[in-house]
Amino acid sequence: MDKPKKRILVVDDEASITRMLKLNLERTGKFEVMTENSPHHALTAAISFHPDLIMLDVLMPGKDGSELASDFQASPALKHVPVVFLTAAATKDEVKTHHGKIGGLPFLAKPVDLHEVIECLEQNLGG
Repeated sequence: MDKPKKRILVVDDEASITRMLKLNLERTGKFEVMTENSPHHALTAAISFHPDLIMLDVLMPGKDGSELASDFQASPALKHVPVVFLTAAATKDEVKTHHGKIGGLPFLAKPVDLHEVIECLEQNLGG
């Protein structure tokens, strides 16, 4: 019997990034991906989608990733959902130096590589 696909919500104001991640992650057959390009709609999208993990851009207009992460943590439906930050504000070397975590939270530096994204997802999803 096939394992159920893990549900990933990708929140990034750059539609090209969310499209690329959705296409490539779903192509693996392991993930069902929902994308949201408006940080103002991310909380509603997350509550309705019931993700297993949220990938979250850090720098977005109007509401940044840290504010959204706080919103997710404050929601009883989402407080146990792991968040992985995507950022162009840190280099791949900086992320590697900190073992993929900044401030205790998992980070991926843009531009992301599909293999590193999948490895990060598997680590944070527990397999």
